[in-house]
Amino acid sequence: MRTMFLSGILAALILPLLAEQEMPNPAIDYAEFARLTNELAPVREKNRVTEEQFIKMAAEPGTIVLDARTRGWFERIHVKGARHLALTDFTADALQKVMPDKNMRILIYCNNNFENEPEGFARKTRSVSLNIQTFINLHAYGYRNVYELGPLLDVNTTKIPLVRNINLTPLPKAQVRPTWQPVPAPE
Repeated sequence: MRTMFLSGILAALILPLLAEQEMPNPAIDYAEFARLTNELAPVREKNRVTEEQFIKMAAEPGTIVLDARTRGWFERIHVKGARHLALTDFTADALQKVMPDKNMRILIYCNNNFENEPEGFARKTRSVSLNIQTFINLHAYGYRNVYELGPLLDVNTTKIPLVRNINLTPLPKAQVRPTWQPVPAPE
């Protein structure tokens, strides 16, 4: 009886591990993503730029400003001259259409670069802000000349020109909590 009980506990602990090993998916490689993330950390830090650098670089030939937010956020407000391709739409073909030259300079920004515009730049959790994901994804697709807007800027005082569409219906208010506040458990 005791052996059967211990066997049951052992099976309960081991079966989930075996199930994970039996679900290979050659289209998903988390270990490579983690490796790439670690490898790119110092590159990303070196390639973060100030507001002034962003403006200067954006005006130079061979540079594109990429907005990887969803179409809805982009249509509400975006950096003047930015091209749009949502991160969720990144594929080799889609990126090639927007940025045919993998050596061109790409400037990126996200919701977490701008404040005082909750209808267009809703704040995301810091650890998964869109800039981080966009930077890593662009490098994974072979784009190596990527620069990220670094500071948090007020939309009312930034020198970066923004295009606003005030004719859109307001989006539902997102529930934003400081990162230190726990999310309540579902009831």
